[in-house]
Amino acid sequence: MHLIYLYFKYVICYYSYNALKVSALYFKEGLINMEKTKTCCFAGHRRLPKDNIQRIMIRLNQEIDNLISQGVTDFISGGALGFDQIAASVITAKKEMGYDVKLVFALPCRNQDVLWTTERKKLYHRLLEEADEIVYVLETYTNDCMKKRNQYMVDRSLYCICAQIYSTGGTVQTVQYARQNRLKVINITI
Repeated sequence: MHLIYLYFKYVICYYSYNALKVSALYFKEGLINMEKTKTCCFAGHRRLPKDNIQRIMIRLNQEIDNLISQGVTDFISGGALGFDQIAASVITAKKEMGYDVKLVFALPCRNQDVLWTTERKKLYHRLLEEADEIVYVLETYTNDCMKKRNQYMVDRSLYCICAQIYSTGGTVQTVQYARQNRLKVINITI
């Protein structure tokens, strides 16, 4: 349950961040030399059923621990609301607990959060501050920037932990692309 506490620590920071000043976000591309065989990406829906969040987090933690025990050290999150940020929070917690893991954000564009609420932006930027590397797949938003971001993550990974509940959307397309590219896909909602 320590992991859940750490995740909720970030959520509490997210809601109580008004008194704090957001520090500058630096582009960190090129800091990490990721080996595909030691890399896992995350794919999941932005909206997850509230009654499944705790179960998803427990299973996510178990699968991350399993991959770490197999030598996986680099984890790529797309930074989107929902599962992407939950997964990034778990990796951040692992780093705080002393695990030798890296958190990489592969973001579709610099202004991914332009339509988000102030509170969601604050949590997002707190998570970005914890990243070991931030990659902007494109400079600005385009109709296909999310798809390109998802392909970027899959192309650099051997594993994909997903929370695929629904049968349509970007998560489904990402998981299909991962399977086509022979990634080991682990759906934590099954």
